[in-house]
Amino acid sequence: MGKQMTEMLKGTLEGIVLAFLVGKPAYGYEITTLLREQGFTEIAEGTVYALLVRIEQKGLVDVERRPSEKGPPRKVYSLNAQGKKELDEFWNTWSFLSERLEQLREGGK
Repeated sequence: MGKQMTEMLKGTLEGIVLAFLVGKPAYGYEITTLLREQGFTEIAEGTVYALLVRIEQKGLVDVERRPSEKGPPRKVYSLNAQGKKELDEFWNTWSFLSERLEQLREGGK
């Protein structure tokens, strides 16, 4: 992954993870797997776990500890109302930026 892609991904990864959590709670490893299935193969697990800590601290997700067959309980993240608002804002911002960038790419206004 090139430097430009890495920098752009840093700015959007939170929104991507919040989008994964719409309607389906997940734990960290599941989220990492979803990212890889979507082509984000070079995102380190540590990056995902650090992001999950941040969105939990920001109050964007609810966290439930569920028993695990292997090891300690898993933290399962689900999108809450504040997280939904944040995701809606992310999509609005994304739409605005992508429309403007597409106009620039086409050489128009």
